[in-house]
Amino acid sequence: MGYTMVILFVLAMVYAYFWYRVHGYRRYCTSNVSLRGKTVIVTGGNSGIGKETAIDLARRGARVILACRNPNLAEEAVKEVSKRSKSTNVTYRHLDLNSLESVRNFATGFLEEEERLDILVNNAGITGGYPYYNMVPPKRTVDGFEYVCGTNHFGHFLLTLLLLERLKKCSPSRVVMVSSNYYEHIQTAIDFKPKSPDGLRYPGLNDYAYSKAANVMFTRELARRLKGTGVTAYSVHPGNVNTNIIVENNPRHVWISPIIWLLLLSERTGAQGSIHCAVDESITDLSGSYFENCQPRPLRSSVVKDDAMCKKLWEVSCQAVGIEDAD
Repeated sequence: MGYTMVILFVLAMVYAYFWYRVHGYRRYCTSNVSLRGKTVIVTGGNSGIGKETAIDLARRGARVILACRNPNLAEEAVKEVSKRSKSTNVTYRHLDLNSLESVRNFATGFLEEEERLDILVNNAGITGGYPYYNMVPPKRTVDGFEYVCGTNHFGHFLLTLLLLERLKKCSPSRVVMVSSNYYEHIQTAIDFKPKSPDGLRYPGLNDYAYSKAANVMFTRELARRLKGTGVTAYSVHPGNVNTNIIVENNPRHVWISPIIWLLLLSERTGAQGSIHCAVDESITDLSGSYFENCQPRPLRSSVVKDDAMCKKLWEVSCQAVGIEDAD
């Protein structure tokens, strides 16, 4: 019995050590800025870090619009966000980022009915496996892009540009792009060939890592073009976040929960980077920067640091979504 207790104690200490290494150094947004009178859009705000971001911004007094694809999940999220933030100014608008038509409809409806846009949080995203766990996601969006890049990059690119004039009108305002450190996997120049033999549009942009690199590159070029307008833009890596997808969808894997809690961040913790970039007043001069753990981080890919490559991505994306490029 004595040896068992010693072993359990040692295991507990080891677990605590690694937990602290993962969670103990995490920074939280410390700004207490009020957003009363401001309007915020959070794409994918019905779950995960998007919902936690929405709760925080609503708690600060903002009018929060959840831009989501699934109406049922969105309506439930509106109730939860409203309850937890104690706000009566949370609503939902339909947005399907894998459809350019849906993006245009969202923007048109928003601009007709809303007077302000102060913060745009481009949070929604997919990896190619989730939320389609144990399912094969579609290969293409309805517009012919590879599904992950079409959703994560092209959809958000069009949305941001369609709302840009309203952001300028309401400046100082911000665009927050939720990216990932997966962008570091892209270390060679992106092939911007328009089509593959089977008709896939821009086949060089074709998976999660490319989509996250595109998020960072888009943010950098956006910040360059918006210099002096009062609109700032930031990309952010939320960390490795536990969204409970594995356990919820696979009850037989519940036994790995302690490992998940050890290695992955909570959704609230993961949302801190987005919240920080949305509200912190000390980062105004850091537009275009990439943030991790509420701090600006140097980029670790020669591709995303290449200004010419960022400009080329912008030009290609304008052509792809059918919007006029104006520098």
